[in-house]
Amino acid sequence: MVYICPVTMEQLHKIKSILSLKRVFTTLILFTLTWNVHAQHIVSEKINNSLTRNIDSNKIKSDAPLPVSLGTRVADTTKKPAVDTSGFIVKTDTFSLKISKDTLDAPLHYKAEDSAVGLVLEKKIILYGKTKTEYKDIVLTAPRVEMDQTTQIVTAVNRKDSSGAVVEAAQFKDESSAFTSDTIRYNFKTQIGQTKNTFTEQDGILIIGEVAKKVSADVTFVKKGRFTTCMLDEPHYDFLTSKMKVVNKKVAIAGPTHLEFEGVPIPLYLPFGYFPLQKGMHSGLLPPQFATNEQYGLGLEGLGYYKVINQYWDAKIYGNIYSYGGWSVNLNPSYRKRYRYNGAFNLSMQSTKLNFKGDPDFSKTKTFSVNWYHSVDSRARPGTQFSANVSASSTKFNRLVPNSPQMNFQNIQTSSIAYSKSWAGKPYNLTMSANHSQNNFTHLINLSLPDVGFTVNTQYPFQKKNGVGAAKWYEKLGIGYFGNFRNQVSFYDTAFSFRNLIDTLQWGAQHNFPITLSLPPIMGGAVIVSPNVSIQQVWIAQKFRRTWNNATQKIDTSITKGIFMDQQVAFGLSFNTAMFGTLQFKRKTGLQAIRHVVRPSFSVNYKPDLSKNHFYKTQINSAGYLMEFSEFEGALYPGFSKGKTGGFGFQIDNNVEYKWRKKSDTTTTKITAKKLIDGFGISGGYNFLRDSLKLDIFNLYFRTTLFDKINISANSALDPYQVDSMGRDINKYLWQGNKFQLGRLTYGTISVSSNFKSKPKDAKKEEAKKKMVEQRLNDPSLVADQRQLMAYMQQNPGDFVDFNIPWQLNVGYSLTFYSKLKSDYSGFTKEFSSNLNFNGSFNLTPKWNFSTNGFYDLHTKKLQTFQMSINRDLHCWQLSINVTPVGLYRYFSFTINPKSSLLQDLRINRTRSFQSF
Repeated sequence: MVYICPVTMEQLHKIKSILSLKRVFTTLILFTLTWNVHAQHIVSEKINNSLTRNIDSNKIKSDAPLPVSLGTRVADTTKKPAVDTSGFIVKTDTFSLKISKDTLDAPLHYKAEDSAVGLVLEKKIILYGKTKTEYKDIVLTAPRVEMDQTTQIVTAVNRKDSSGAVVEAAQFKDESSAFTSDTIRYNFKTQIGQTKNTFTEQDGILIIGEVAKKVSADVTFVKKGRFTTCMLDEPHYDFLTSKMKVVNKKVAIAGPTHLEFEGVPIPLYLPFGYFPLQKGMHSGLLPPQFATNEQYGLGLEGLGYYKVINQYWDAKIYGNIYSYGGWSVNLNPSYRKRYRYNGAFNLSMQSTKLNFKGDPDFSKTKTFSVNWYHSVDSRARPGTQFSANVSASSTKFNRLVPNSPQMNFQNIQTSSIAYSKSWAGKPYNLTMSANHSQNNFTHLINLSLPDVGFTVNTQYPFQKKNGVGAAKWYEKLGIGYFGNFRNQVSFYDTAFSFRNLIDTLQWGAQHNFPITLSLPPIMGGAVIVSPNVSIQQVWIAQKFRRTWNNATQKIDTSITKGIFMDQQVAFGLSFNTAMFGTLQFKRKTGLQAIRHVVRPSFSVNYKPDLSKNHFYKTQINSAGYLMEFSEFEGALYPGFSKGKTGGFGFQIDNNVEYKWRKKSDTTTTKITAKKLIDGFGISGGYNFLRDSLKLDIFNLYFRTTLFDKINISANSALDPYQVDSMGRDINKYLWQGNKFQLGRLTYGTISVSSNFKSKPKDAKKEEAKKKMVEQRLNDPSLVADQRQLMAYMQQNPGDFVDFNIPWQLNVGYSLTFYSKLKSDYSGFTKEFSSNLNFNGSFNLTPKWNFSTNGFYDLHTKKLQTFQMSINRDLHCWQLSINVTPVGLYRYFSFTINPKSSLLQDLRINRTRSFQSF
C-alpha cells in the first residue's frame, strides 16, 4: 500500500517522535495488559486520534489528510527519499511489529467485581473482589490478584476476616490439576509456581501441602505434606510426610510416613509411601490379614499379587497359610472385551489340617474348586450365543472354607456351559450344553455331556405363499419338531473309579412332533377352540428290574443295557373362554368396585395304551404282596404312563381386582386398580377308559400380594380316593362312607414372605444408587465384577451397610409336606419340613447400625444359622463387628478400615472361628 503526502523535514521529525511515543504506549498496552484483539483495536484507534490531534497542533497542513494507522512506519530521513519534482514523498508501508521476548503466546483475560488498578511505571495490574483470570486452559480465581508484566508472575492471595479465619481462598485449575491455597505465585510462561497451605484432590485422595512447588505442568514437590481420603477441611486421619513428589494422575511418592488420627500421631512409621494416582487397573501386592481359627491355628489370609496383563486380561493369585500346616491357593483371572464378551475364572486348591498332629481329632484333607463365568454380548454375533456358569468342587470343599457360614451350608452346586445357534430366515434352532450337578451332603455328582437339542418351529405346509382373501381352515394346520439327546454319568467322589464311571453311563433321546390347528372362535368369538395332536418317542439305554429273592427274603435289582424305545400318541381338543363380573359401590371415596375374572378351560383327550408291555409286577415282601413298577424307572427319559386315556380335563383360573378412590388433594381425585388375588384355581380330569381310579388327582393353587408387601403362594394335591393299610389307593371315594371328605392332601407347599423398610433419608442418594446398580447390571463388561461383588457381599454383609435406610426387615416362612414310600415298600410316610428365615437392620443412632439374619427350623425347633453385626459409620472409616454364635460353624470378627476403595486393604482385623462336626 502506498501513501503520498507533502511534508517538510521538520514535520517529518515531529511525526517520527510522535510515532515513537505511540510505539511505547502500544507496547505497554499489548504486553502489560495483554488485551484481546478487540481491545487492541480500540486502543489503537484512540492512539491514532491522539496522533492526528498532535499533528494538527504542529500545524501540519496538507490538501489531503495524513492517514496514520497502527503498524505504519515512515522511512528514515537519513536515507535518500524517493521524492519527485512536485515535492511529494513516495513511501511504501513495510512496518512489521516486533514481539518482545517477555510476550505471552495467548490472550490473558481477567475480570474483577470490585476494581482493577493499573500501575504503568511498575508494569503491574492489581485486581480486587472475586477476580477471575484466564490464560489458555488455566483459570485462577481469588479475592486479590496481582499481575507483573516484567516477571510474568501472577500472585493470588486469600481473604481473611477480623479474627484471622480464611473466608475466601485462592483457587487454581488447569487441564491436569486443581487446588486451593492461601497464596499462589505462578509464572504463566514457564508454568512454574509456588503455593502455601495447598489442598488438592487426586482421584479420591486429598493431598495437603504446607509449601508446594510446581516445577512443570505435571510435577509438584510438596514440603510437609499430608494425604488422606477424608474430604474435610480438618481430616479425621491422614498420613504425614516431610517431603513428597506428585506426578499428576500418575503417582505420589512420599518419604518417611506415619499415621495420625484426630491430630494424634500413631507410632507406626513407614520408610516411604507409594500411592498410584493413575486411573484404571494397576498391578501390586495384596496385603494379608491376621486370623485365628480353633481348628486351623493362627494364619495369614489373602496374601498375594494382582497382575494387569493387558487391557483385556488381569489375574489375581492369593492364598492362606495356617500354623497347623493348612494352606490354600487361589488363582482368579478375569477377562473382558467391551461389546463382545467377559468372564472370570476362580481355581482354588486347599490343604486342610484340622487340629495339630497328635490330637485325636487331627485330619488332613485336600480339596479343590473350579468356578467359571462367561457371557457374550448379544450384539457381538447375532443369532449365536455362548455362556458358561460353572461351580464345581470337591464335596468337602465348601464345608472346610474358614470364616464363611454361607459357603459352609451350601450343599447343592450346579454348572452349565451352553451354546445356541439360530439361522436368520430359517425355522431351525440348535442348542448344545454340558451340565453338572452335585450334592455335597450325599457326595453324588452327575455330569451330562453332551446335551443336544434341535427345534423346528411350527410350519404350515398347506399355507399358500401368496394367499388372497380369508385363509382356509386346513391352511392353519401346523407341525413342529423338538428333539433332545443326552448323555450322563453319575458317581460318588468318595468311591470314584473309572470302571464304576462306565457302569453308570446312561444315554437317551426324545422326539416330539406337535400338530396344531387354529379354528375360528365360536359363540360369537367368546370361545376359542384348539385341536392338537402330539406324537412322542423316547430312546432309552437300559432296563431296571426288581425281583424277589426267596433265599435272602429281599428284593434284588438287575440292569440290562441296550437300545429300547417307548412311544406315545395323544389327541386333544380344548375350549377356552373368559368371564367376569363387577360389583359396583356408590361411594365418593374408598372402595369403588370389585371385579372377579374367571378363565375356565375344558379339554377332551384320548391316548392309546402303547406302554403296557414296559410295566411289571413283583413281590415286595414275604407276605406275597405285589407292586407294579416300570422297567424304565431311573432312566434319563423314564417312558410314558400305562393305560388308555379317554376322558376330559378341566382348569378354572380366577383372579380378583378392586378399584380404590383416594383424594390426592382438595380438588382432584384418583382411582387406582389393584389385584386383590393374583390367581387361584383348580385343575383335574376324568378317564373313562381306566379300569379303576378314573378320577384324577386335583391340583390346587393360590397366589396373592397383600398391600404390595406380603407375598403368599400355595400349591397342593388332593387325592379323592381312600387307601388301604399299606397306603395304596383303592377304588373308593373318600366321600363314600360315614365321614364326608372331598379329598386327601398328599402334597402341599405354602410360602409367605414380606419386605418392610423405611423411607430413605436422602431420596436422591437412593435413586442414584439404584441407577448405578442398573447401569452395572446392564453393562456386559461389568457383569463378572458385579457377580464377584455380590458373592463378597453375601460373605461379608457387615461391610455393606446402608445408613441411608433407617430400618428394614425381610421375613419368610415356608412349609412343605409330601408322601414318601418306605424303604421296605410297606407303605408311605408323611415328610414335613418348615422353616423361618429372616434378615433385617436398623440404625440405633444415625451412625450406629445393627443387622442380623438367621434360619430357624420349625420341625427340629433349632436355630440352624444366626449372624449379627454391629457397624459404626466413622465418616471416612467404618467399624464392623460380626458374630455367628450358633451352628456347626461359629466365628466372630472385628474389622476397622477406611471406606475408600483406594485403601480397602488397609484394615485392622481380628477373626476367630470354631467348628463342631
